[in-house]
Amino acid sequence: MASVLCVCLFAAAAAATSPGRLVPYDLLYADGVRAYFARDWGRAAELLQRALHSYAGLRAAQRACRAACRGEAAFLGEPPGAGHWETALFGPVLQRADCLQHCLGQRLGAAPSAHRASHAIRRDFEQREPYNYLQVAFFQLKKLDQAVSAAHTFFVANPQHLQMREDIEKYRRMSGVKSDNFRDLEATPHWEAYESGVQHYDADEYLQAVARLEESLTAALSALEECRALCEGPLEEDEEEMQPGLYEAIAAHYIQVLKCRQQCVLEIATKPGRVSATEDFIPSHFDLLQFAYDQVGNQALAAECAASYLLFYPMDEPMLEKMKQYHTELGEDTTVTARENIQHYIQRSLMEKKLIYYAVEHLGGTFNDPDLWTPLELIPENLKEKHREDQEKQKQETLHVEEVEKRGPLPFEGIAVVMDPQQMNGTQRVVFDRVLTESECKDLLRLTKAAGEAGDSYRARRSPHTPHETYEGLTILKAMQLAQNGDVDWRDAKLFLQASEKSRKIIESYFTPGKKLHFSFTHLVCRTALDEKQEGRMDLSHPVHADNCLLDPEGQECWREPPAYVYRDYSGILYLNDDFQGGGLFFTEMDTVTVTAEVRPKCGRLVAFSSGKENPHGVWAVSQGRRCAVALWYTHSQEHAEQERVKAEELMKQRDLEQDRSDGGKYPGTDGSSRSSSRSPVPKSGARPTSWGRQPGPDGTQHPKQLRARDEF
Repeated sequence: MASVLCVCLFAAAAAATSPGRLVPYDLLYADGVRAYFARDWGRAAELLQRALHSYAGLRAAQRACRAACRGEAAFLGEPPGAGHWETALFGPVLQRADCLQHCLGQRLGAAPSAHRASHAIRRDFEQREPYNYLQVAFFQLKKLDQAVSAAHTFFVANPQHLQMREDIEKYRRMSGVKSDNFRDLEATPHWEAYESGVQHYDADEYLQAVARLEESLTAALSALEECRALCEGPLEEDEEEMQPGLYEAIAAHYIQVLKCRQQCVLEIATKPGRVSATEDFIPSHFDLLQFAYDQVGNQALAAECAASYLLFYPMDEPMLEKMKQYHTELGEDTTVTARENIQHYIQRSLMEKKLIYYAVEHLGGTFNDPDLWTPLELIPENLKEKHREDQEKQKQETLHVEEVEKRGPLPFEGIAVVMDPQQMNGTQRVVFDRVLTESECKDLLRLTKAAGEAGDSYRARRSPHTPHETYEGLTILKAMQLAQNGDVDWRDAKLFLQASEKSRKIIESYFTPGKKLHFSFTHLVCRTALDEKQEGRMDLSHPVHADNCLLDPEGQECWREPPAYVYRDYSGILYLNDDFQGGGLFFTEMDTVTVTAEVRPKCGRLVAFSSGKENPHGVWAVSQGRRCAVALWYTHSQEHAEQERVKAEELMKQRDLEQDRSDGGKYPGTDGSSRSSSRSPVPKSGARPTSWGRQPGPDGTQHPKQLRARDEF
């Protein structure tokens, strides 16, 4: 009887697609990569596309079969609960396992175990690595439109990939490439609808906002269910640990599935290419929808959305006031209820959280609750302290904004604040003048010239940001080493050290009095315009960015996650000259195009600002001449302090001692003192990362990193 029921269920699940053997995607992927490195572009493109199709087919089969077999209840014709408790408990489990095996076997054409790929292969598909290979294969086959789509699909999920960023820019400049070719072949419908809805909402276009947000909510909840279905995979455990007993193994696997299901809300709330999720993604839909419905005059649906939002945050005072208003407008006798699917969503989520917290409390382990709305009373007493600590940390970060208003006096006389945050139309940004004298600027410019003449240590090369300029960079340690070798003047190298320290003290006293700022990275940088490459130039010397997060103009967000330098807290630029054209600093809104403030370089001018999303900035093109400045980044974290600076200070102290023994002479610093700040050694940090992109092949073509076949992983 059970087998007949299973056949009916998996037959219905397979009806949407024609049956047939699905070749395991990891085998196709390995063969495709082999063909790629054999330069058999046609076969590589075919196999990689088949691998992507197989991967999608496997996930579709798993979702469909688990949904179809979810209704299995009775075991061998017995009603639920009849007989021994083990029969009642494990009977439906065995029956569902039987159903899944038959259903997946029917849809895949082979045993499900044949499709268990390694963790490395699964990660590659999650990160869209096959599209990295595909774009090169299609380019070699002169299928430009498909190459562009494959490149764009990979880049959306890997925006930090420097080589692909360059490839995308090259595609944009190619004739025959249309804007429609830049499409995401793996686009998630709810994100497109959500961002469109938010844009309409911000533009006060509430009818359009309602339509798109409802579409996003429906698609997001559907994606959530699909993600939850895929959680029912094999148990992931440490092979070195002792195998647990029957009940421990069942509990461990079940809790793994529950935690995975809970994390699904973060997966759907995370835009492709990002690690950080949008906070309160599901509740935010109802917050936006209730206001939008109210604006278009549909108070009934506005009240329904408000009631749905209150399921997440029942004590939210603004929303409770709105509910009172809606009851008054609709009539006190009108019944307003939250959406039924949201009631089910919350009840199910709370049930799962309760089981997980019980397991954490009694069986051990950890649980990072993905939701901000989880009721405190649900959390066991002995776990509440950590929960409170996390909340307190968030409050402290909020209070920090208020504390910066309590600024102390500047530590040096003669320094002038020429632009404050209000004048710069933003927050946490300021401009100081007279930090250096004209003579000191000339000495530091002399240092750059002498370093350039010293050879490879400071040679000009093409700028990493534009082909229209050359770029030279000198670190604090390299300057000291050049001085030690006699290539540059010791006094100029020492001035570099002292000028940067003076800037640090100014910025610390202005923004964070009483809270230590450590150097994260110090870089003396010169950008020189290439005269023969300025005609028709449209780009920037340095594109708009933020210093400690990944800027997302479309999503109006900045994601504080690697490869961004997330530990950086404040930034500074100390200018050395103004005898060039262009090269000014500018700040923008999050959209990267609305300019809010500009700063013109001049000798001794220091611009300082916080490194986060509140200060997106860029540099206008240097169209003529050479622009030099000391770029400075600071951190509150001592573990990320600049180790090279410690070494540079040690070299300078050693030099000063030797000088004292010879003639006792000292060279005054920019702050009137020859003393270098001292700090204990810390792990090296702050250096610019090298590109981890593809290496060029024998013909100069860029290739993705090589992957090994399935049996070699």
